[in-house]
Amino acid sequence: MTETLSLLPAAAEDVDAIRSLTREAYAKWVPVIGREPKPMTADYAEAVNRHRIDLLYLEVRLVALIEMIPETDHLLIENVAVSPVFQGRGLGRRLMAHAEQVAASLGHAETRLYTNKLFAGNVQLYRKLGYRLDREERFNGGIAVHMSKPVQA
Repeated sequence: MTETLSLLPAAAEDVDAIRSLTREAYAKWVPVIGREPKPMTADYAEAVNRHRIDLLYLEVRLVALIEMIPETDHLLIENVAVSPVFQGRGLGRRLMAHAEQVAASLGHAETRLYTNKLFAGNVQLYRKLGYRLDREERFNGGIAVHMSKPVQA
């Protein structure tokens, strides 16, 4: 039997599930940076209204999500969260490719993201996906790594 993946836009009734999945996905980073990462404390009621959040379901179970903010000249990937049980299955890569398609559909020439420098596995994944390091900046007691990737039209 083949498992069915579906990608659906988030709605107001999804806020609790978004918050829960994000907290679960980012919990492993708390001991690494000594605090809750930004996505764990975000206001998802506001984010659902102001950003594009697409939810990835395996059958009926929410397993991952991507939060994107269309800017004037690029698409900012604000958050990618994959349930720990489903990490390592390529779902994050699938969501990143989805973001690139969204950026192209909006006419943007690039996607951008930022992450904590101590999230080394994430930085490595983004590099493998073709993202370049643009700059680093101090943020909330750590270093934020800003990355970008040109969009293929």
